[in-house]
Amino acid sequence: MLTILHHATQLVGLLPSGTCTVLEDGSLVIRDGFIEWVGPAAEMPVAANERDTTWIDARGKVVLPGFIDSHTHLLFAGSRVEEFEQRLRGISYAEIAARGGGILNTVQRVRQASKEELKALARPRLRRMLQFGVTTVEVKSGYGLTPVDEIKCLEAIAELNAEGPCELVPTFLGAHAVPPEYRTDREGYIRSLCEDMLPVVAREGLAEFCDVFCETGVFSVAESRRILTRARDLGLRLKLHADELTPLGGAELAAEVGAVSADHLLCISDKGIDALAASGTVATLLPGTAFFLGVDYAPARRLIERGVAVALASDCNPGTCMTENLPLLGSMACSRMGMLPGEVVTALTLNAAAALGRRDHLGSLTPGKQGDVIVCNISDYREIFYHFGINQVERVIKRGRVVHAA
Repeated sequence: MLTILHHATQLVGLLPSGTCTVLEDGSLVIRDGFIEWVGPAAEMPVAANERDTTWIDARGKVVLPGFIDSHTHLLFAGSRVEEFEQRLRGISYAEIAARGGGILNTVQRVRQASKEELKALARPRLRRMLQFGVTTVEVKSGYGLTPVDEIKCLEAIAELNAEGPCELVPTFLGAHAVPPEYRTDREGYIRSLCEDMLPVVAREGLAEFCDVFCETGVFSVAESRRILTRARDLGLRLKLHADELTPLGGAELAAEVGAVSADHLLCISDKGIDALAASGTVATLLPGTAFFLGVDYAPARRLIERGVAVALASDCNPGTCMTENLPLLGSMACSRMGMLPGEVVTALTLNAAAALGRRDHLGSLTPGKQGDVIVCNISDYREIFYHFGINQVERVIKRGRVVHAA
């Protein structure tokens, strides 16, 4: 099967270095789900009469790689809108958590929900992401915090992935918080993570990654190292919630253990930036969370200038960033973090693919890569972030097939 996008006003590609490139009057050929050819429309090698071909006239449009959301918590039940108002009244995130709110509020709702209920709640969120051009989504567990409930969540993610069309990447985040039944036995919960949950998750292939919320009052650097080391020994790749609320040293730990990404980094230290710059760990920044919490944004420019690969993701979750609009977060990165539109495209595509260990087959319009493409009803790709808050995505193509048309 062929899908041909012809005469794009701008075809936005990415060099292996991550530099954003723009080809005017470009065309793209996808055969059997993979990109076969990219180049000037006048040089396209495919005959117009080849059978089983879908032609898409991209005149006046911008064609880009499908966006990749490399950090989400979108599998959850319930709402935390009351906490939203509490924060507006001046109560801090930490105070809300200490009162039994925050993550543990959602944990209670997820434990009460069936797998089918969780999937039903997640489907419209995934559909909205797809409409905004997101073709690959990382989804974390972490709202169950028991072996049964964490497995329930990971199985739900696998079943949603099988439904498509979004490609889901599962991450085990049992170390999201210490559940209430272990409030006086932290060591017991960490043992359960390492001896009960992680071996099953790894053996059953329920997750590709293990993540830990390394933060003051949650899991210390030493505890996080212990959990991540166990996960790595079991064959899982690593991610880390790092330096979100305090400069605890999470970025340094992520580099030390070879994590694929260190995420949040609102409070990263100079030492942490140096550690990431000396490693292959991607810095995944989540501007929507800073916006929603009303705190300082992550230092994107300093990270980029030190040569760190920066990805952007939504952090879609019920407590600190309730949105599926990834392009809007790109606008925040431009206006509040000093990133240029081309850097944002790279952060939402090629670097986001790297943050999921998929840089070799996702994230750019390169022959041999998967045919994940979006068509935007604009003539300049910068409009995506300049004209913010609206949806300019006209078509979404996943593995060569049109899966959304506005």
